[in-house]
Amino acid sequence: MAIGAPPKSSSQGSTAKWDTKYEWKAILLLALAFGFVGVDRFMIMPIFPLMAKELNLDYSAIGIIGGALSLAWGISSFFMGGLSDKFGRKKVIVPSIIIFSLLAGVSGVATGMMGLVAIRALIGISEGAFSPAGIVATVEASKPSRQGLNIGFQQMAMPLFGMALAPIFVGWLLSIGFHWRWAFALVTVPGIIVALLMAKVLRDPKASEAAAHSATHDATPHKFMDVFKYRNVPLNIILVLGWLAAEITLAILLPSYLTDVLKLSTGQMIFVLSAFGFGATLGTVVLPGVSDFIGRKPTAFIGGICCLVFILLLKAAGSHPGTLFALLFAVTFFSQGLIGLTVGPMAAESVPATLMTSSTGVTMGVGEIFGGGLVPIIGGFVAKHYGIQNIFTICIIGLIAGIVVSLFVKETAPRKVAAQKVKAELAEA
Repeated sequence: MAIGAPPKSSSQGSTAKWDTKYEWKAILLLALAFGFVGVDRFMIMPIFPLMAKELNLDYSAIGIIGGALSLAWGISSFFMGGLSDKFGRKKVIVPSIIIFSLLAGVSGVATGMMGLVAIRALIGISEGAFSPAGIVATVEASKPSRQGLNIGFQQMAMPLFGMALAPIFVGWLLSIGFHWRWAFALVTVPGIIVALLMAKVLRDPKASEAAAHSATHDATPHKFMDVFKYRNVPLNIILVLGWLAAEITLAILLPSYLTDVLKLSTGQMIFVLSAFGFGATLGTVVLPGVSDFIGRKPTAFIGGICCLVFILLLKAAGSHPGTLFALLFAVTFFSQGLIGLTVGPMAAESVPATLMTSSTGVTMGVGEIFGGGLVPIIGGFVAKHYGIQNIFTICIIGLIAGIVVSLFVKETAPRKVAAQKVKAELAEA
């Protein structure tokens, strides 16, 4: 049996031996790589206030710098997903890891806004190429009955490394006099090591094997534009737009809100921001894992409502660091869990095997361009001209849109789809 090949019968009742050793080896490496993506993307959060003072950046400039990476990420994801479906995940994944690892160190040499925008955009292009291919490689390496949980594990590494550990580590470096410019270089070497290990371990399954991971069970060739023929694809795009609008707006502008409006010290601000990582890490595993059992659709709906409630509470909260940490933990638990659920299993399962990376790339790409790219720019404009406290309105609008749209998606979780099929067969009998 080929490594990563699906069982010959249903995903729930196969007697064929699954290659669990390869499954966990591949997923561990894919998780580490995505962890370094998180470090590249989010370690800049606690550095932004220091950067702003040294490079004379205002709120609008911070929004543009943050948005540049997301815009480039989105454009890259949109197009590179199709290339990954055509040439294989490995040929996209390995070079992209090497490139973004090298570029990460270059961020520290920027001397102004335009230099930062250019470097962050290049990082976004390489990370945007890796992300959809990495998600689908995780799906293909997973036993179908646990692919939601495995995607959660792989996606978990991004907030754990990038949102939780990196800000704490960067904060410690800054506290002992380490200049912020040197912090960016720390991810380069480990990223390249993971890329080399990935080149040795990762394998591309045949389309007939990958079809077991799709609700369509279709392994036939398809054109890139065929991805839009499947109902969930445009709905998933709207969902991820809403989830990203909430999370990225906070990720880019909340540090300045905490220090400028709530008057928290740098140490208190970094403590509160660490909730981003811890909440997102747990949510990224829990929500997709729960959706393996109760379904993708109800998980998205309930998670969206919970996220909205905690955003409203965060908006009304005072300046107590412990309260802010707890509320931000809850917000990111649901927001990052919803993002992982939508761009992961919901996107990949909704289309044929030969379109899985295209679907994931399109969903992630459009979401990043508008939800992760343009929304922070709008947020920066709102913060500059109407007050930074109004950034919460952007988050609320995005979440309401996601909640409403989640009611219309088609269920794709293997357990739920199999149960629906059995129920239909019994009804016909």
